[in-house]
Amino acid sequence: MSVCESILSLSPYQGGKPISELQRELGLDHVVKLASNENPLGVGPKALEAMQSAASEAGRYPDGNGFELKQAISKHLSVNSKGITLGNGSNDILELIARAYVCQAKDEVIFSQYAFVVYPLVTQALGATAVVTPANDFGHDLDAMLASITDNTKLIFIANPNNPTGTLLTDSAIYDFLSKVPSSVVVVLDQAYVEYLDATDNATGWLAEFENLVITRTFSKAYGLAGLRVGYSISSPKIADYLNRIRQPFNVNHIAQSAAIAALSDETFLARSVAANTNGLLQLTQGFNRLGLSFIPSSANFVSVKVADAAATYQQLLEKGFIVRPVEMPGYLRVSVGTRNENEEFLGVLKSAL
Repeated sequence: MSVCESILSLSPYQGGKPISELQRELGLDHVVKLASNENPLGVGPKALEAMQSAASEAGRYPDGNGFELKQAISKHLSVNSKGITLGNGSNDILELIARAYVCQAKDEVIFSQYAFVVYPLVTQALGATAVVTPANDFGHDLDAMLASITDNTKLIFIANPNNPTGTLLTDSAIYDFLSKVPSSVVVVLDQAYVEYLDATDNATGWLAEFENLVITRTFSKAYGLAGLRVGYSISSPKIADYLNRIRQPFNVNHIAQSAAIAALSDETFLARSVAANTNGLLQLTQGFNRLGLSFIPSSANFVSVKVADAAATYQQLLEKGFIVRPVEMPGYLRVSVGTRNENEEFLGVLKSAL
């Protein structure tokens, strides 16, 4: 048997090490996971209640079109429901977009150095050509991206805030970039962490002007539903139609849809999540300053910190029951914001591991 050559050198995506796995490996009772940018507050009360209610209906297939969830997103963001595509997490949406627009090996996909690992994964899996632009101070260099566009460019991925660096582009910079990208090139604005920004959301307003723009978002972060896998994109109805043609049927389950609808209505929990993240980021970065460690200022729910020996420090943290995330930036570890107690414990253990 033979497989597509493009996947032979592809390594599977590795998520943050599960708590149960580390407990099995090292026999630890107390493990703190600060590796996967999850909401340390867990699931909100309205979402939890909706999940419990929906569980009794799990014997039925979900609404394959996600009508009620699309209506809730449409109302929440004041966008056209016909331009919404639902995914099994936003990763699902990113892959759908790539499958829809990348068709040949010569097709090029542009993304930044130090960008979300899924972008190169989907590009290579489809046998397309990855065009990686050098990072500018760990963030996106939009001018370099523009200069890299050719007749073969089909897709551009931009994460804002970026993962794993946490860097943020201004709205004016992104708008200027969009105005210069040829309309034949699809631009994906990945906004998985947008709820953490203390700013007006202008991106959805650009959809009327740029038909080649696709915005992706998720319920996994600020809304605390990472385990349910619910993401979505907002685009022109034309692009949404293409994505829905190749989307797997029933790709978002009934319990997940019900929880996401409830989460959108729980403004109190969202405000608590954002406040906890703001305070947690400050707690971590002040701790890094006390330890004499440099870090990349972050606008998301994590921060990447520089240590002398990232691999050794990561292993020492594991042995003490703390899971963080090794990243591709040499010498850096990415640390998700935890609860106040978890952050404090982590800083104490990190000090001893340095």
